[in-house]
Amino acid sequence: MVRDHGFHPVRIKRIVQETADTRTYVLDAPFAYRAGQFLTVRACGALRSYSMSSSPETDDELMTTVKRVPGGLVSNWMHEHLAPGDVIETTAPAGVFCLRETDEPLVAYCGGSGITPVLSLVKTALARTDRRVRVLSANRDADSIIFGSALTELTERHPDRFEIRHHLDDQGGFLTDLQVREFAGVDVDADFYLCGPAPFMDLAERALLVHGVEAEQIFAERFTPAAGETPGSPGSGGTDTAEREGTVSIVLAGKRRSVPRHSGETLLESARRAGLMPPFSCESGNCGTCIAQVTEGEAKMRVNNALDDDEVTEGWVLTCQGEPVTPDITVVYED
Repeated sequence: MVRDHGFHPVRIKRIVQETADTRTYVLDAPFAYRAGQFLTVRACGALRSYSMSSSPETDDELMTTVKRVPGGLVSNWMHEHLAPGDVIETTAPAGVFCLRETDEPLVAYCGGSGITPVLSLVKTALARTDRRVRVLSANRDADSIIFGSALTELTERHPDRFEIRHHLDDQGGFLTDLQVREFAGVDVDADFYLCGPAPFMDLAERALLVHGVEAEQIFAERFTPAAGETPGSPGSGGTDTAEREGTVSIVLAGKRRSVPRHSGETLLESARRAGLMPPFSCESGNCGTCIAQVTEGEAKMRVNNALDDDEVTEGWVLTCQGEPVTPDITVVYED
């Protein structure tokens, strides 16, 4: 069965102030989830995805942690208006930024609130496996460290298996590729998890590849486009006749629209060009908000960090990342 992609009312049980601009929302939610996954919140007419900081192996309650973003529509609203007892709308958990079944060490690099899914992974790995776990957490200063006490407690509980290193920009400047490689050390066969601002992850990924780490051992959770990528916009795509061969048909809310296929254009861009207003959020292949099902033809995704193999087999596609590979294709959004 395909995963539930609908929105559900979820009550906030309590709120924990982690730092001056970061709060953890403890939710009364019946969802099963895997460490490293996220929820998508619908509020203020917008959709935003927030990772769980709790672990299904160690925590009885589901928790998601939200850092206030300057000018951020949803994060500011959550910080300023939500209180215990309030109800928000969220999807069920999703995402594939999860642990692999391996005995190799786990090494993570996180910047700012990127520690959120990493904490979930760390707690699960320490509780469920015998893996060694090391985390480099970069922050502006000591006051901006999220989960500082929880991370210290984990080092005390697992002194032989867990290491946390804090990098503070106000003391040592921004993290360098040399420091990334130094922290990786001899663990080139480890699984490497990256989460944080896009430039931070780009730096870490490049440094690890230079260090000899294989690309398939690097897992990055991106809620913004990677360097060099730009979200699509209406009207993008080529204009040559050869690029217009074939037809993209979109079914949304009972409306069917068809437009000529443009080479290099995503299904989401095609839907916008057809005059429709399909759902979307991150446009990076992470949140699953833009999911639709291919009922005719075939599409290939540039990035897929939200759908599992069974869903892909059943024809589900992230339209922000899906490009048609057949001349004609039909995609249907859920009602």
